[in-house]
Amino acid sequence: MKHLITAAALALGTTLAAGAAWAEGQTHHIAFHVNQNDPQVMNMALNNVANVNKYYQSQGDTTVIEVVTYGPGFNMLVAGKSPVADRISAMSLEIEGLSFAACGNTHRKMSEKAGHKVALLDEAGVVPSGVVRLVELQQQGYAYVRP
Repeated sequence: MKHLITAAALALGTTLAAGAAWAEGQTHHIAFHVNQNDPQVMNMALNNVANVNKYYQSQGDTTVIEVVTYGPGFNMLVAGKSPVADRISAMSLEIEGLSFAACGNTHRKMSEKAGHKVALLDEAGVVPSGVVRLVELQQQGYAYVRP
């Protein structure tokens, strides 16, 4: 049986080192979508992020997670306004590969309405469009989650 498996691996262009594990940890790419200005939804999204990361870590895997906000959900990333700012700050330090994307369209509109540039949390990066970012991530193979 061992020779059959080794032959099959060689036929596929791979080699098996003595004692090598069949599969090393995988990396899971997940996009979370937040478009509601509701602390309960924001906390649910962050709970999902923490739970997914914890599960995959327990399996020996890693995660790359991006939380994308737009519309009313943009408030999740607004400095001085976010009801989950402390959690975002802590989670950003605890979870490698976690990022937060704020919609540039929403940012521009909110800034125009406020009469000044709306400040974002330090953990937030701005993307041109939240919806387009979600499309791009899904096209790159990210799993899509909307709490």
